[in-house]
Amino acid sequence: MPILPGMISAPIPPDEPERLQALRALLILDTPPEERFDRIVQFAAEEFDVPMALVSLVDSERQWFKARVGLQACETGRDVSFCAHAVHAGELLLVENALDDLRFVDNPLVTGDPHIRFYAGAPLRLRSGAVVGTLCVLDTRARRFDAVDRSILESLRDLAVAELDGGEVAA
Repeated sequence: MPILPGMISAPIPPDEPERLQALRALLILDTPPEERFDRIVQFAAEEFDVPMALVSLVDSERQWFKARVGLQACETGRDVSFCAHAVHAGELLLVENALDDLRFVDNPLVTGDPHIRFYAGAPLRLRSGAVVGTLCVLDTRARRFDAVDRSILESLRDLAVAELDGGEVAA
């Protein structure tokens, strides 16, 4: 019987000090919910017919949810974060079935509550170039995600970035 590796946490991005400085300069961590972000995740959940959607900001030790649909928790550890992988990659991360992905197959968010199977996360890249988090949609069942879905998620992500970064979207 083959031995599967343990959960793989996302590597730390090479620009981590600058990324964290940009995140903290937003003065948004641990602030109350705001309708402008709540509307974006609500629309994303409805558009993709998923039970969970988040504006997730990846701090040094945690991911904190500025807006959330379908999750009670307001944060999780960065070590179990799907979003941290998207932040590191700097591009849309798609996991159509977490049970087929060695990075996530034994992740406690997959093996236990909320039983994530599908994840699509578009990085929140500020004008400065810093990636501070993601707009993501999640499901408890595996699913496909096509080019149209990708385009819609990236457009919604652009709205979230504009709210974070003073109305402008990075190129």
